Amino acid sequence: MRLEMLQVARLAPRLLGEATELVGGFLTQQQHPDGGFQDRGGASDLYYTVFGVEGLAALQRELPTESLHAYLQRIGDGEALDFVHLTCLARAWANLPKPLQAQTPTDAILTRLEACRSADGGYHMRPGQDCGTLYCSFLAWGAYQDLGVPLPNPEAMAGCIHSLRARDGGYANEANFPLGLTPSTAAAATLIRQLGLPHPPELPEWLLERACAEGGFCATPVAPLPDLLSTATALHALAGMQVPLETLKEPCLDFLDTLWTSRGAFFGSWTDDLPDCEYTYYGLLSLGHLSV
Repeated sequence: MRLEMLQVARLAPRLLGEATELVGGFLTQQQHPDGGFQDRGGASDLYYTVFGVEGLAALQRELPTESLHAYLQRIGDGEALDFVHLTCLARAWANLPKPLQAQTPTDAILTRLEACRSADGGYHMRPGQDCGTLYCSFLAWGAYQDLGVPLPNPEAMAGCIHSLRARDGGYANEANFPLGLTPSTAAAATLIRQLGLPHPPELPEWLLERACAEGGFCATPVAPLPDLLSTATALHALAGMQVPLETLKEPCLDFLDTLWTSRGAFFGSWTDDLPDCEYTYYGLLSLGHLSV
């Protein structure tokens, strides 16, 4: 999934034009002196490191391999990390050159991931849970791909995904929610495709109904404003289901333009006032899909 999204994000310069250099400069400036990339408070964080590095890779900028490698070595095998940051550790190592990837603490990461496999075949933040979440299942699938190891018993994950179908036809992150969430539904659509299963025929329409007249996608049917995470993930899921995006192009580009900053980055929504690596990457992913 990482390479698939990266391939799309690499198309963003078609629309960015001369502003591509601004984005590259912003991402480069987000690197912390310790080799990681800064979170929204200015501290080094693995989660933001992944978005910073993959944003640079999307722009085909030279990666800070030496400092990133040193940063990951200091983190070690991830014993102190939560589930999300553990999957980020796998992804960060996957961005290093092949010879350095041989040092990835693969076994330790996989052991901790499998400890969080839920009884229904999905994954959860915490070990010993009966039901998984879409977010953790999506992250686990990506981590296994990043580590170059097949996911054990992938068919079992299909049951978890099915159980997270919301009553309105979308998918929620956890079970028994009446309303689906756009990012969760997009994650479900992507996982279903990765599993080689047919998606529910009404799923594209559910996502398309989250598109706002003023551009972008909303997170829920009742959300008052669109946001960049929902927009990027919805576009990616729709493209994966081979839904034409032509009618979405102009309004979504207008929406992205309202989130653009002169620093070469994107805000996450109209209420946000701090750009970061994460939302800038989602901006690149959105632009990549809209450039086709």
